[in-house]
Formats: sequence, structure tokens, C-alpha cells
Amino acid sequence: MNQKILEFEGIEKSYFGVRVLKGISFGLTENHILGLVGENGAGKSTLMNILGGVTQADAGTMRLAGATYAPANPSAATRQGIAFIHQELNLFTNLSIAENIFIAGFPHRRLLRIPFIDKRALHERTRKLLEAVELDHPPDTPVELLSQGERQLIEIAKALSIDARLIIFDEPTTSLTARETERLFSLIERLWMEGKSLIYISHTLSDVMRLCDEIVVLRDGQVVDAGAKDAFTLDRMISLMVGRKLDQLYPARQAKPTTKAALEVKSLSQPGIIENVSFTLYKGEVLGLAGLMGSGRSELARILFGLDSFAEGEIVIDGKHIERTSPRECIRRGVAFLTENRREEGLLMDASIADNIALVSLPAFARAGTKLIDHNELNAAVADVSGSVQLSTGAIHREAVKNLSGGNQQKVVLAKWLLKKPAVFILDEPTRGIDVGAKYEVYRLINETVEGGAGVLFISSEIEELTGMCDRILVMNRGEIKACFEPHDFDRQQMLHAAFGGSR
Repeated sequence: MNQKILEFEGIEKSYFGVRVLKGISFGLTENHILGLVGENGAGKSTLMNILGGVTQADAGTMRLAGATYAPANPSAATRQGIAFIHQELNLFTNLSIAENIFIAGFPHRRLLRIPFIDKRALHERTRKLLEAVELDHPPDTPVELLSQGERQLIEIAKALSIDARLIIFDEPTTSLTARETERLFSLIERLWMEGKSLIYISHTLSDVMRLCDEIVVLRDGQVVDAGAKDAFTLDRMISLMVGRKLDQLYPARQAKPTTKAALEVKSLSQPGIIENVSFTLYKGEVLGLAGLMGSGRSELARILFGLDSFAEGEIVIDGKHIERTSPRECIRRGVAFLTENRREEGLLMDASIADNIALVSLPAFARAGTKLIDHNELNAAVADVSGSVQLSTGAIHREAVKNLSGGNQQKVVLAKWLLKKPAVFILDEPTRGIDVGAKYEVYRLINETVEGGAGVLFISSEIEELTGMCDRILVMNRGEIKACFEPHDFDRQQMLHAAFGGSR
């Protein structure tokens, strides 16, 4: 009979008097893959932070391979053979691939008793790790030149550089293409065959069912069910996670798109990025933007928000031409942009929830003449919008955003822009890395936004999500819009065909 490599017993943790973990107890069998599922805020990240030595439990014990385990910091966890592949990428973009992988301990040699980095060994070991994840880049490639999917593979290679006995995958597929995801699953299978034990955390429940031997479901900081995979179905997992049965994945929307343009894009081009892009986003419309990774969707969004420049074409917002694009000008004209990289570009991670929500809207709460912020009015508005997005914390003025789950961080970014009451809302992968319950809340907020008269440009890699939420869907390939689909001809196969460059 296989032994338990990891055991949690009665783990408790509170923040600001709020119990986040309430007596968590379960174990992981050696050389098994355990699926850990639950809504954002259920306690998964906090529990993994305790396992990884990032924070300590208030009560309870952990055992690793039968011995008491209580790491004081992440380095102590690493020395015990624990490796993490995090949902949010923890890479230094200004450093090379090799430097990122071995940042915690470079191979070195000594010359006259003075240690030097052994660059030959560094590059050779990096090359082997890159081969393991099938990433074809030289070791000295700067990480800033890599796509999000490629950066995720660097995180995996980084974890493989440690001879770990327990590897935790936290939402590892959120930035990967279908091909990269299959490559990852093959890699996980190989690690399992080599005798490794794994914890796989994902909101893609079908992947959990495919990969895992055991499943543990958390809700509100407690284990609500645990057992062999065969005891679970997708519907049962969802019901256990959210505490109720979801009758539908996408909330109904009452309002229909108007015939008034919120945003017009005319022959927009930037050499090597986008070419002759034209479309109209109407008030009250959710316009989807589909395409493969590298198709130009995110690049187009950045241009529309003034983060990047364009060489030719026109951008018209509410009938007014934009002469010079900049984020400041776009915000002034009512454009909001939820970036796909919330950690680096969407939030001030060390600032409080309230400060993050207020950030964009501060000028609107400045008193005339003195320009001093009316904090009473601001705090009331921040509290109101944080309630509307259903943030699962009450300490918005004290708690730092970095302490929140991925889903709650996404809600903070949404609240920040909703407080501004945008006329055009550009959403780039707004549900990436969040659970089914949190997704429903995001969809609800999108519906409320367009019902209020705004136009939403919804970028997503999930075709099912686009067909469930959008009034029309544009498909991009190599910087061009290849097709436009109306609701009556939403067809997954045809959309994929257009995404790969085929004509309709």
C-alpha cells in the first residue's frame, strides 16, 4: 500500500480576524497526482503558501514523508524537495532564460579560491531543461522577448531544475496554447512515471479529471469532499465548489446592442503588428475578439488604449477622433483596459484593495479649487463598487492586493475600472485563471456594463466563452481580422478555421 508523502492536519489560518482556513485535513499518496479544486478565495493559495513556507499556519501540523514539516521560508521548502509552478509568473523579464532558471543558485567554479559563475555549465544545464519542456530558445534569450505561454514553460523548467519529490502546479495552463498544454500534460505524465508526487490546482475541471488520481474540494476554507477521482463528476465538483447547482454558465442579458457607435477603428496598421484593422463596437454590445496566441489581439488592445503606437488609420471614440493616443487621453475619453497580465500591469500589489480601486478615479473626487480629495465621498464609492463585484473580504483599506486569490485580484481590477464608469471597456482574457463561480460574476458584471450603455471588446482564447457572452465575434490571424461571425452562425469549427488563417 502506498504511503502518504504529505499530510495536513487541522490547518488554521486567519487574516485580520477572518478565518481563511478552518481545520484543513487531507493527505497526498506517494506517487499520485492530487487535484485541488475550489473557488477563488476557497483557501487553496493560502494552504499552498503554508506548504511552501511563504506564511505559517496559526494552528495544525504538516508531515512530509512521515516527518514533521514546518518550513520557515520558501528556501527551507525548496531544500525539502518542494517545487512550485505558480499561476502568476515569477520571472525577472530583464534577465535571460538561464539566469531566471538558476537565480537561486548558479553553477559555479573556483579560480584561486574565488567563485565564478560557470557559464558553460549554466548554458548546458539550461539547454537540457529547455529540451525537457520542448522550448527552442537559446539560454541567453531575455525573458522579455518571450510570449506569456513561453514564459510559463520557463517556470516549469525552473521547477524541474530542482530534484523535487513533490511538485505543485498552480493553474499551469492559463497562458498556454492547446499544443503547449498537451506538451505540459505529457511532461506531467513523465514526472509521475518517474515516481514524483504532484498537486495539480486548476479551474479547468476536465483537466483535473483527466490527470489526477485523487481530488480534494475546498469551499470557504474547509474540505467539503475528498476521494478517488472515480467518485467525482464535473457537475458534482461544481456543486461542491460553489455550494449550489449552477443552472447556466452564462447569465442572461436583457438589453440588446444599439446602432450607436461607441468605438470605431478604421484601417488601423502598425508594421509587423496589425494590418488594416477595421471594425465598429456599438453601445450596449459585447464584441468578441478570437484568435490564436500571437494573432495580434493583445497588441491591438494595447494600441487602442494608447500603450503602443500605430502608423496608419483612425480611432474614433463616441464620434470624436483621437489625434494622439495615450492611456491618459483614453481614460479621459472613457476607455478602460483590463490587461491580461493583472499582476504586473493591472495592480499595485503592495497597496491596499481600496487604494487600487480608487487609483484611476481620484481626479473625479477632487474638490474644485483646492483639488484635495474628498475622502468621505471616495471611500463611500469604493465601498459601493467593491460590494457590487462581491469581493470576499471586508478589510479593503487594510489588506494588500497581493494577499488575495487570483479571482479576487481580478475583481479588484474590474472594480477599479467600473468606478470610472467606462464608455468603452477592453477586456483581455478577463476570466483567465479564475474559477467557474468567479467567472459567472465577471460575466454578470460585463452584462451590467453593457446594459448601462457601454461597449465591451471581449478578448478570449475560449471560443465557448465568446459564443456564450458575445453579440458578434471577430477572428484575427497574423494581425488581420479574417472573419466576423453573427450569433446565427457561431460555429467553433469555422472560427478555428479562420483563426488558423483560412477564409470563410
